Amino acid sequence: MSNVSKKLKIIAGAALLTLGATSLSAFADYPERPIGVMVAYNPGGATDFQARIATLASAKMKDDKPLSVGQPIYVTNKPGAGGRKGWNWFASKAPKDGYMMAAYNVPHFIAQSIVFDTKYNIDNLEPVGNWGADPAVLIVGKDSKFNNVKDLVDFAKANPGKVTVSGAGKFVGHHIAHLQFAKASGADLKYVPGKGGVGAMKLVKGGQVMAGFNNLSDAARAGDDIKILAVADLERHSFLPDVPTLKESGVDVDNSSVNFRGLMVPKGTPQNVIDHLAATVPTMFTDKKTLGKMKSTNSPVKTMNRDEVIAMWKERQEALSVLLADLKKK
Repeated sequence: MSNVSKKLKIIAGAALLTLGATSLSAFADYPERPIGVMVAYNPGGATDFQARIATLASAKMKDDKPLSVGQPIYVTNKPGAGGRKGWNWFASKAPKDGYMMAAYNVPHFIAQSIVFDTKYNIDNLEPVGNWGADPAVLIVGKDSKFNNVKDLVDFAKANPGKVTVSGAGKFVGHHIAHLQFAKASGADLKYVPGKGGVGAMKLVKGGQVMAGFNNLSDAARAGDDIKILAVADLERHSFLPDVPTLKESGVDVDNSSVNFRGLMVPKGTPQNVIDHLAATVPTMFTDKKTLGKMKSTNSPVKTMNRDEVIAMWKERQEALSVLLADLKKK
């Protein structure tokens, strides 16, 4: 090798070392600017609404030290196809530098990855913390003749195919609750996907459908415009203590549709960035003012750390694979 070649090789090696050191230094200083959160649903829906509350404390400081993430967090919406549009973008095109997280919804994204050909699944996404668990509820318009689950089921059995039921999209928690409800009750029901939870709620309020499954949080806030017949969970909820579960109402539906919400980054994000977020995001969710705001808006809280979410994702993947194989697709 000539002296010139040796010198070029040494220079190139030094440049790579400098670049590597610069990159490591940049990630070591993470986060240096505001962080985005992609919400795969419309503004104003439960996920969007709660994401904005859950991240309020992200930039809080005390004695010039961050109390949680250390930078402001902003929300950007990419709605469509029951969340698939946003999550497909996030898994395939979002930057892997920790400056764009996404809100996840389980069972939504897991069920969709089982049923559809999606670009996302539990293997290419990295959770960093969970803020809530929002059960689905069965609702009807305030002027509906249905006052309880039995009224609706009896009518549906006497009028096969005439009862329309809205939800936020295909194979989201609402749809899973609908499928379970239809099978367990033996009623012939028609599912009508809305444009997210907000659109599904509008269909019920406007009388375009006879019933709907929606988020407990949204339904509790819309209580003057609807009637809430039952909760798709194993126990009654403290926000709606007088509303029975579907099991109590004689329909054997479990908690498979409960909507877990939290934050994630794409696989390939540097480990030290994941570690920072995993350590600080759950702390952000437990901020006193944040919890007060969640409670005052009927937004159910369920704080979980990264390891707990990973375990929950795996359990839901296994359970939903069995459940969806068993349910009749409607």
